Amino acid sequence: MDNSNELTNTNKPHKKVLCIEDERFIGELYKRALDKGGYEVTLEIDGNKGLALAQSDEFDIILLDLMIPNLTGIEILRILRDPSKTPHLKAKIIITTNLEQREDVREDIEKQADGYVVKAELTPKELVGFLDNIA
Repeated sequence: MDNSNELTNTNKPHKKVLCIEDERFIGELYKRALDKGGYEVTLEIDGNKGLALAQSDEFDIILLDLMIPNLTGIEILRILRDPSKTPHLKAKIIITTNLEQREDVREDIEKQADGYVVKAELTPKELVGFLDNIA
């Protein structure tokens, strides 16, 4: 029996998300909401390990916090966008932060990223909707 016409989350393309987030509580909230939304989520709290995972090019979306241990999100973003350091990256990179950025700094980050969200302004459920629209 063919159930391919059923309207369920399993019918949307399976997307893999890497969430590089040092706040475990926020990371777990995102993971639960995204799992429920049909995404497969890997959490990482360390910048160096997050970069290595991101460079594996196994993910469709990277949620990248700016303030993480060992490498900042900005450093990771620059490495991921440098073709000599990360030649084949298919993932969309979404910056997640609660930090107020100077306008020029934010504009520079937004030019390199595929999206920019302020965590305090977006519920985990709204994040799922946001990713559904960019993925």
